[in-house]
Amino acid sequence: MADTCAHTDEITNPEPHSWGCEDCLAMGEENWVHLRLCEVCGHVGCCDNSPRRHATAHFHGESHPIIRSYEPGEEWFYCYVDDLAFELSGAPPGPSHP
Repeated sequence: MADTCAHTDEITNPEPHSWGCEDCLAMGEENWVHLRLCEVCGHVGCCDNSPRRHATAHFHGESHPIIRSYEPGEEWFYCYVDDLAFELSGAPPGPSHP
């Protein structure tokens, strides 16, 4: 595991594409545990504790390295490539789903 993330330059603070997991909603499901926001493109996916793990699937499909929690009150980021959870000083407040 890395001590620092080498991919923070890819963070774009995008607008979320959805209020919930895009892939689950497209399947007619709302069976996720927590949501994650891709910091490169704005894809909203469900976490690895959710049955379908769409946030990680998005990383494997698109190679976008950084997600951010899409949960109220959580400000952390995670880099899949560096296997590192972190917070960024001075980052704008994270969006959260309704």
